[in-house]
Amino acid sequence: MNNKVLALVDGREVKESDLNNLMQSLGQNVAYFQGPEGRTKLIDELVMHELMYSEAVENNLENDEEFIEVFNKMKKSMLQQYSLRKMFNSIVVTDEELKDFYEKNKNKFNKQEMASASHILVETEEKANEIIKEIEEGLSFEDAAAKYSSCPSNQSGGALGQFGKGQMVKEFEDAVFSMKVGDISSPVETQFGHHIIKLTEHRPAKIADFEEAYQEVKNNYLAVKQEEVYLEKKEQLNKKYQVEIFEK
Repeated sequence: MNNKVLALVDGREVKESDLNNLMQSLGQNVAYFQGPEGRTKLIDELVMHELMYSEAVENNLENDEEFIEVFNKMKKSMLQQYSLRKMFNSIVVTDEELKDFYEKNKNKFNKQEMASASHILVETEEKANEIIKEIEEGLSFEDAAAKYSSCPSNQSGGALGQFGKGQMVKEFEDAVFSMKVGDISSPVETQFGHHIIKLTEHRPAKIADFEEAYQEVKNNYLAVKQEEVYLEKKEQLNKKYQVEIFEK
């Protein structure tokens, strides 16, 4: 990546990487700094940071008692976190270990029952029945959705994508999970109106294969290993250093 120099302040370079780091630190607020104007403001901010640093050095603020106290607290916290991260990063797991963990904990890796469906939403049951008749006479479900449905999904032929139980209103869900793939329902009334539903896919609940659950297996196993390493290190350090606890 071209880490070009954006500014020079008191002989120190402000680089593209500094700008990227600042943008990442802003999180969602980075949206306020899009475009050339926003970029200029952020570069100005980085320049100001460097100017404040120059003044701090000139005024010898690093030797202020208050600064030394704050710095030492930050240093202690950073060392603690760095030491933990280094300890956890040293953990290496093999696929053999993961497969063994998976076999012993298969029930943790259930894939819930899922469905994919499309729907047409109208205000009345009478209108829904009229549309069903048109579909039976040859109008495709997708064209009917585009023509009649009041749901924004009408732009994609009524497709709602994939969902599991608990994600749709009860009446809609009960209908979907009682249908067979390819079925078109009678009108289903919910708080939103009357739905004509077409079930396009159904995936029964099952235990995920090792390959499907690989990342989840790895995350779970790493958490177990991290706890083991943490407790082992805690016991080791308690023996090495003097510890007195005055309140339990």
